[in-house]
Amino acid sequence: MTLPALQNTSVLYRRILSQFPQDISLAFAYGSGVFKQNGTSQGQMGIMKYGVISTDSLIDDLLHWKTMYIAGRLHKPVKILVQGENGKMRAALVGNLKSAVTASFLMLPESFSEEDLLLQIAGLSYAGDFRMVIGEDRSKVANIVKENVQHFRILYNNILQECPQVVYKPQQGKLEVDKSPEGQFVQLMALPRTLQQRITRLVDPPGKNRDVEEILLQVAQDPDCGSVVQQGISSIVKSSSITQTAKGIATAGLLKSLSYSTKKLQKMWKGWRMKTP
Repeated sequence: MTLPALQNTSVLYRRILSQFPQDISLAFAYGSGVFKQNGTSQGQMGIMKYGVISTDSLIDDLLHWKTMYIAGRLHKPVKILVQGENGKMRAALVGNLKSAVTASFLMLPESFSEEDLLLQIAGLSYAGDFRMVIGEDRSKVANIVKENVQHFRILYNNILQECPQVVYKPQQGKLEVDKSPEGQFVQLMALPRTLQQRITRLVDPPGKNRDVEEILLQVAQDPDCGSVVQQGISSIVKSSSITQTAKGIATAGLLKSLSYSTKKLQKMWKGWRMKTP
């Protein structure tokens, strides 16, 4: 969502920054620039990147995965500082987690480990992102899971325990999911609307105009069902990553974008070197 420029934008963002903890020295707001925050604790300096989104747009992405830009970030454990009594928001947050589990089930084999599931979930928002090819550490997803296993368990435990299509054995760290055509059809029908539409475009030849349910029934019986779901997710993320990169260059400026990209490449190169025997 593009917010209209305001004459007092600088003042507005300074007020926002004043609410952040004092050990955060700099904050980056998309489209606004960098503002210095006074009074850092112990002389330490931190940098935080943040964005602003309307509640309606947030709920829409959580439920329907229109871009997965926010939904994908919230597949991973996050610290929610303040959450109001918004029933729709709470339902959307839980729905987003359930969608992540369902999509991951479709891309995994019949039997898999808890680690396999967490890696699949954490990697959803990076599938199709061209920045993962050049600019990001290849082990980024694995590192996210490794450092947050307990938080992931807290986030997804109830969903896995209550899901009728999976046998979850937390003590053994093993899961078994229903991979029958009927089971996969139920899972496909539970996917976010945008992902269903992307799958439909991949499978349905132009001009046929079959309804979504008919197409998903066909996909459920396809041995490559998981691959089709993967392609659908990748197409959403790819479009979003290109758009966000273009916005980043436009709002932050070419020099800052190049500086940011250079740091990413250095981090990626460092990760490769650490893995080299």
